[in-house]
Amino acid sequence: MRLLVDTHVLLWWLAGGSRLPKRAAAMLADATNEAFFSAASLWEVAIKSSLGKLRVDPDELLGALAGTGFRELPVTWLHAARVARLPDHHRDPFDRLLVAQSLVESIHLLTDDRQLSAYSPSVILV
Repeated sequence: MRLLVDTHVLLWWLAGGSRLPKRAAAMLADATNEAFFSAASLWEVAIKSSLGKLRVDPDELLGALAGTGFRELPVTWLHAARVARLPDHHRDPFDRLLVAQSLVESIHLLTDDRQLSAYSPSVILV
């Protein structure tokens, strides 16, 4: 199964998993699954870090991702355009972009944000 991790799931996993739900940890540890992180997540971390809303260094985050087995999912124009056709279930632009990426790429979005499940059965709540 291909999994795109929501930003907070990614941060919890990199922090050692103490806040990571057991279901998410099991899915990410399963070698038969292919895990992705979005470039949008790094953008979100960079913005929130610069605003003082998050204490994560984007460069350190990128370094921590190297060698983890996660693959980067770049943001494409197809992803950006798909955001315009999403219903207004969620207002966060980063989450909306992650949903659009999951729909365009036919990949499951792994999150604990219940609002995102309204978009598609491919959103997996953990």
